[in-house]
Amino acid sequence: MNQKELYDVSAELEIEFGKQGSQEREEAISKAWEEYNASVLLEARKKAHLTQEEVARRIGASKGYISRVERGLTIPTVATLYKIVAAMGLCVVFLPKQ
Repeated sequence: MNQKELYDVSAELEIEFGKQGSQEREEAISKAWEEYNASVLLEARKKAHLTQEEVARRIGASKGYISRVERGLTIPTVATLYKIVAAMGLCVVFLPKQ
């Protein structure tokens, strides 16, 4: 039977992103969420069979703006996020924490 080496994931995270609660770690978490949200918007747009240009036209923005949002380079305001989501025929739903 082949034994696999176990390691402490928390220790790896500290090495890569700093101690939990540190500014470095909080910035890494924030960046990860930004990238995740950008990928969610990109995937939603593709599932809606819309182009960046179409979404941009629907919200009164440029195609470049939508591209930057989808790549995580620009973080939209909450109001603009709602517009983007609505332009794709979707809505934002808040669920209780589990």
